[in-house]
Amino acid sequence: MSTHKQFKVAVTKDNLVFASAHFITFPGHRCERLHGHNYRTRVVVEGGLNREAHYVLDFAELKHLMKRLTDEIDHKVLLPLQNPKIEVREEGDTVSVAVMGRPRYVFPRDDCALLPVPNTTVEMLAQYLAGRVRQELAGSGDLDLTALEVEVEETIGQAATYRESLG
Repeated sequence: MSTHKQFKVAVTKDNLVFASAHFITFPGHRCERLHGHNYRTRVVVEGGLNREAHYVLDFAELKHLMKRLTDEIDHKVLLPLQNPKIEVREEGDTVSVAVMGRPRYVFPRDDCALLPVPNTTVEMLAQYLAGRVRQELAGSGDLDLTALEVEVEETIGQAATYRESLG
């Protein structure tokens, strides 16, 4: 009988955060007002050990990756590109946002993060960040990862976790 050893490593640091503005749409015709959160993230990877180093992956690599990804959306207005109720249009150096056909906001382009999500909920932000982590780690050929998990907390005690199996 052969055993396949699995390990889980997690990174959550005070600098793996992003302060961003967003609004979400609800069922029906409701849309909340623009507001912000100080989001915190946690990333977990599971898998086998690197034969030489005896780790799943280097903590430093994972920390640098998450810091880069959270920095990309830090101090931005998070806008969903896949929400049928929200039209996001880039017009030169501005972004205009119409909700249910009615003009609502115009932002400087540099202040926006246009995300391939249907809503900027913590669930969708966790899934988006997990996808980005998966993409980036796919380039590291010597990893034996079996699962990936990202948690996004929008305020103390309110968080969502997205988990996917790999390979």
